[in-house]
Amino acid sequence: MTLITASVAATKGRVLIVGATGFIGQFIAEASLDSGRATFVLARSFYDTPSKAKTVKTLQDKGATVIHGVIRDQEFVERVLKEHEIDIVISAVGGAKILDQTILVRAIKAVGTIKRFLPSEFGHDVDRADPVEPGLTMYKEKREIRRLIEECGVPYTYICCNSIASWPYYDNTHPSEVLPPLEQFQIYGDGTVKAYFVAGLDIGKFTMKTVDDFRALNKSVHFRPSCNFLNVNELASLWEKKIGRILPRVTVTEDDLLDAAAENIIPQSIVASFTHDIFIKGCQVNFSVDGPDEVEVSDLYPDESFRTMDECFNDFVSKMDIDRRKGAADEINSTKNHVVEAFPITAMCA
Repeated sequence: MTLITASVAATKGRVLIVGATGFIGQFIAEASLDSGRATFVLARSFYDTPSKAKTVKTLQDKGATVIHGVIRDQEFVERVLKEHEIDIVISAVGGAKILDQTILVRAIKAVGTIKRFLPSEFGHDVDRADPVEPGLTMYKEKREIRRLIEECGVPYTYICCNSIASWPYYDNTHPSEVLPPLEQFQIYGDGTVKAYFVAGLDIGKFTMKTVDDFRALNKSVHFRPSCNFLNVNELASLWEKKIGRILPRVTVTEDDLLDAAAENIIPQSIVASFTHDIFIKGCQVNFSVDGPDEVEVSDLYPDESFRTMDECFNDFVSKMDIDRRKGAADEINSTKNHVVEAFPITAMCA
């Protein structure tokens, strides 16, 4: 459990996090707790998977206050915001629940005491990126939430953290949970279009730095770590050095990605449409961050470093070693405990 004195916690804004059981939400919740803030997690009273229940228990053990409920109930949300004297609301809900945030925004406006709202963004600048369908629909929904926030006069920060630090599979929802390739690389187009990669720990850390930073108020904050500005060919070469061997490279063409997106299989087709936008159209790099309502996170915190892709790939290698040792141990135990069981012969029909 994170030990924070009451006096320290009282000087920092009280945070409510919605979607803390998701991939990004976990990192944000942990960073909030590590920063010494009073952290409240809104979660359903039942969980889709054992992993989500485990995540909530872990956050609770670290000091988070768990509140059971849903954001679709405006009266309930208003009561939570008032009773717990929430200052900052962060939403990390998944794609299917983006529009549920309309009720959350209205509740924040009705209460009138929230100092900052961070909606569920944590990817590209949705006002600039223009993926094909079905990814475009998600971005249109996020744009709708942005416009409602601005219309309601809710103080906000939009976090545009670009790509997760992992191998960018085009057909996997959470590539960070999957090892980089061990058989062959799939190279998008000619593999030269670059992107920015950010570790989950850094998404959490920098997000929490912005929540009461006046320089990020009513702005889009872009994560563009120069140390992780890489194309797919460079990622492949880096991974080859880690595993000590050369893998064949197979080209995935623009048409291949567009065909995968057009199949409209959710969520795989959404990921394919985003992959096309990143590594074919260059949606992360085809604009400069110089407007009055946007800022680069490294300009805000120049002394803070990012975890490099080299370090993140080291984590994957370590995971491979652990899995390999565990597999060997399981095989030994299985051999030791193997018993041949005699089954009665019964009549069978083909």
